Amino acid sequence: MAKVVLAGKANCPYYAKAELLADYLQVNLPDFRVHKITQHPDKWEQWLHDICEMNGWEHRQSPIIWRELLDRGGKGLLLGGIKDFLEYVQHYYGITSMMLSEEMSDIAEENLQAHIEMEKEEEEIKSLIRPLQIWITSASAPICYQLIPLLASGEVFGMTTEISIHLLDTKQFKEVLCGIVMEAEDMAFPLLYSISEHTEIDEAFIQADIIIVLDDVLLNREVRSLENYIREVNEICQVYAPLIEKNAKSEVRVISSGKTFVNLKAMMIMTYGPSIKPANVIAVATPWENAARAMLARKLNMNTAGVKDVIVWGNITGCNYIDLSHAKLYGYDCAIWGPANFPCPLLNVIYDSEWIHSAFLSAQSSLSSRVCHSVGMLHAHGVATVLRHWYHGSPPGEIISVGILTEGQFCVPEGIVFSMPVRFQNGNWEVVTELEINETTQEVLGRLAHELIQEKLIALKEIKEMHPYGAGKITSKNYLHQDVCCEQHSFKNKTFRTLS
Repeated sequence: MAKVVLAGKANCPYYAKAELLADYLQVNLPDFRVHKITQHPDKWEQWLHDICEMNGWEHRQSPIIWRELLDRGGKGLLLGGIKDFLEYVQHYYGITSMMLSEEMSDIAEENLQAHIEMEKEEEEIKSLIRPLQIWITSASAPICYQLIPLLASGEVFGMTTEISIHLLDTKQFKEVLCGIVMEAEDMAFPLLYSISEHTEIDEAFIQADIIIVLDDVLLNREVRSLENYIREVNEICQVYAPLIEKNAKSEVRVISSGKTFVNLKAMMIMTYGPSIKPANVIAVATPWENAARAMLARKLNMNTAGVKDVIVWGNITGCNYIDLSHAKLYGYDCAIWGPANFPCPLLNVIYDSEWIHSAFLSAQSSLSSRVCHSVGMLHAHGVATVLRHWYHGSPPGEIISVGILTEGQFCVPEGIVFSMPVRFQNGNWEVVTELEINETTQEVLGRLAHELIQEKLIALKEIKEMHPYGAGKITSKNYLHQDVCCEQHSFKNKTFRTLS
């Protein structure tokens, strides 16, 4: 059985003649099949060039007709144009076409109108498919590689929400991005509508619903000042923020993640992008929260998932405070039993207070190192967890730590990005202000806020020095991903991680 493929301009009278003859043959000959391809006149030349180049053909007019063997495969056998097709049909089937030129022109006009209407219908159908537009910066980073399967699996946004992922990085990482795109496409995720790579900064964040900022500054082994690092963060954010304002959707949600200065990145994106809603910019603390939960679960010989409500306060990737005073255990094998949703206060279960104040405290540098040197899975899971809570709400009674712009909650000064407990509901978040904190914790929060205030003042000073007469036009510099080496530096002479 043979199939004849008939392709031509929608308004071509010779295509119309070949089409009617092919339809007649298909109706009257049991082993004859025809497949039709019409192209708008404006697109015909390019389409013809591409199909001929792909098959190694030489043809310059409409229509183009070739024959394919259904039971053998392989590339098609070019028959030629209208004259070649008429000769082929006459020779094999003894049938010819007597269609007049006037009839050919009338049918060609009808074909063009039908093609235009069909294109409109296809565009309307496509417009009904509105996938979430997700942009990931510094997309060559390992975090991004681990994050894509989590986003595309349906576990984050639900099994009915399609997504389009846009990977942004510099031109030097173009091959890496192309490899990620190819691998993601080969995995055939049912909810991944599209994935693409971008290396031109001017086209960044177009129609973005979600922006995940993974950029990190390179912490050298040589001693560098805090001012130098903050200047690098400024250079990143002063490029991104105006583009987010210009290209992204008005309700875009921005997530700052990574291994360095996640609070400051969120702060400076709000500073350089004043029209971006502050409530839509958050910093992810989940990796540190989860690492602490895992350490506690190992101590208690239980599943990590049963440890809830560990709070990370302060500067997520700097000096922070891991608070166990509100932590709960679910499903812990102890003397008191209850239903599955019955919690035990963690501090009531860990009777070894010496371990909390010595072993756990001394292990914090190890915990920080584990988080900073993770290959990406831990941070990717943290971003996915925050997005799942943001879009579907937090599980009943559960809280999560994120960096948000403060408004005086827990007596923390206003106007800094500070990690604190929140609860997500109906697409929004609210700080869990009903938590009681003691005087010792309040004193710790004050010291943590001081560090973030100092970072903010240095950043604002850098802005003033760079733009003494106003921000002016911001241009792209070396704005994207570099590998991070997490070391303790002179400006971070200790990591403040205490527990109570």
